[in-house]
Amino acid sequence: MANGGGGGGPSGPPKKRTDSDCCSTGFLKNVLHIFNVVFLIAGLLVLGVGVWSVVAKHQFVALLATSTYALTAYTLVLAGGLTILAGVAGCVALCQENKCLLLMYIFTLLLIFLLEAMVGILAYIYEGHVQNELSISLNATFIDSYQMNPEVTKAIDELQFEFKCCGAVRFEDWKYSRWLTENPGVKNLVPDSCCITMTENCGVRDHPSNIYYNGCIYRLASEMSEHLNILGGVGLGFCVMQIFGMVLACSLYIKLRDPPERQSHTNSTGTSSRT
Repeated sequence: MANGGGGGGPSGPPKKRTDSDCCSTGFLKNVLHIFNVVFLIAGLLVLGVGVWSVVAKHQFVALLATSTYALTAYTLVLAGGLTILAGVAGCVALCQENKCLLLMYIFTLLLIFLLEAMVGILAYIYEGHVQNELSISLNATFIDSYQMNPEVTKAIDELQFEFKCCGAVRFEDWKYSRWLTENPGVKNLVPDSCCITMTENCGVRDHPSNIYYNGCIYRLASEMSEHLNILGGVGLGFCVMQIFGMVLACSLYIKLRDPPERQSHTNSTGTSSRT
């Protein structure tokens, strides 16, 4: 006999709660917490790579004709610093379920994404031109600026000492430098930083037993290309993480803005009015 009175359950399957699936607020918060931990670690790594790039090659930036390398490295440092701040703000937003702070977190992720994309694109474009730039400008910098510009002089000496090289292309180029042509009293044939064993006035002899014969341009170009590839890889690789984080954060923001209770109330009101 069929039940006719009250007390009977609904005949259809139970309705699934709006906030009980894999896109629930709790699930999104947990995933974003995990993302933030990885995000903070990645931010520290990005900041470390940026600082390493600035410190490792900063002394040679004065020898470059453009500021692209410096811009790329400093932008990476800025992105790393913003990543750490964004990660902390994201943790606070998740713990408090603060919609305003979460929205600021989303826009910060977007800003970091744009910065990292710029770093990656600039690095890879400049990497293809750094050899030509050095070929055109480095020898002129050596010849025209050594002992005329203190910053460039220091960079040249450090470059020759560190890379064990002499001159931009070849050691003979030094005889055309302003340093020697405008100062006939100087007895050196090459700077002391060219010497295998650097001592004061050791550059008076240009014999292969005393100085390095290979030019600096090839080693510097190779080092710069290697660093630019690292910067580009870090920048573009980090962009993928930003996309994932922005999707999760936007989903959570929508959930917090329109909670399931509000959605259910709206749906039930609409059903009642139609009835």
